[in-house]
Amino acid sequence: MKLLLILSMFASSAFASKFDLDTYSTSLEFAQVTKVLATQESSGNWCFGTSVIHNDESWQHYADSWEVIDFEGKQLGYRKLVHPHDNEQPFTRSQCDIKIPSGVSQVIVRAKCNKHGYGGKALIVELSTN
Repeated sequence: MKLLLILSMFASSAFASKFDLDTYSTSLEFAQVTKVLATQESSGNWCFGTSVIHNDESWQHYADSWEVIDFEGKQLGYRKLVHPHDNEQPFTRSQCDIKIPSGVSQVIVRAKCNKHGYGGKALIVELSTN
């Protein structure tokens, strides 16, 4: 019985589905990614300029970060947002020196707020080299 349980747990994680892009809230209670500009640096790493909209309400409820993930949900890059943007909506912040594994041509960028976490619209970003 124990072996069956262990094999069941392994199979569940080994065959986990890809990141779900179709389930999200459009409410501005959740941080929404509205635009992403991805550019490759001479080092091969990437810069992401990410625009986010959220109904920031001071320190009690604000968009506090965004991240770059692959389609399995693995975090590849992260930008902490260190203060509310009550009077600047949408706002854009950049993060550079993000390493994307070779062969990856698309990533997902999603944002979160300190009250509701993730759950707003994420964007798929095509990574094209010049």
